[in-house]
Amino acid sequence: MLEDSTQDELMTLLGAVARHDRRAFQRLYEQVSGRMFGLCQRLAGQQELAEEALQDAFIRIWHHASEYHSDRGSPMSWMMTIARYRTLDLIRARKVRRTAGDDALNSAEDERAGPLEATLQMDGSAALTGCLDELSPSQRDSILLSYYRGFTHDELSTAMSTPVGTVKSWIRRGLQALKRCLEQ
Repeated sequence: MLEDSTQDELMTLLGAVARHDRRAFQRLYEQVSGRMFGLCQRLAGQQELAEEALQDAFIRIWHHASEYHSDRGSPMSWMMTIARYRTLDLIRARKVRRTAGDDALNSAEDERAGPLEATLQMDGSAALTGCLDELSPSQRDSILLSYYRGFTHDELSTAMSTPVGTVKSWIRRGLQALKRCLEQ
């Protein structure tokens, strides 16, 4: 934990940065960038992504320093929170970008046996497999990507180049069709 005198100095520097003092911004960067970069790197696991997150965090600090108030916690905690969320945002964005062009989106089925297939075999759920095959490709892909790969509605929308409302409808209608099929 940083000493009170260091926190006071950071608060003073943030006040100067809020007034667009470039020297104060440089001093602030020199004092906290190492710790912030360490956090970004631990979260991202990649130097390039951590560097980008750190840069984005400092841009955000430059533009939003006037929004810092001591009731939001210590200056260091406030800046570390910015770095943390910026890193997580970039991780999510890279995950979607990496998947968006992936041919696997045309069909979520994979030739290799994966956790879904193993679970279906263990549970003897041939009926579920048959019912999944009866869904439209968009319904099946959106359900599988959502439930088995953990995509959010927004990530699905981006990955499938489709409005969020349409993705939600595919999932809802697909789940209704699965329920009807499995009840037979």
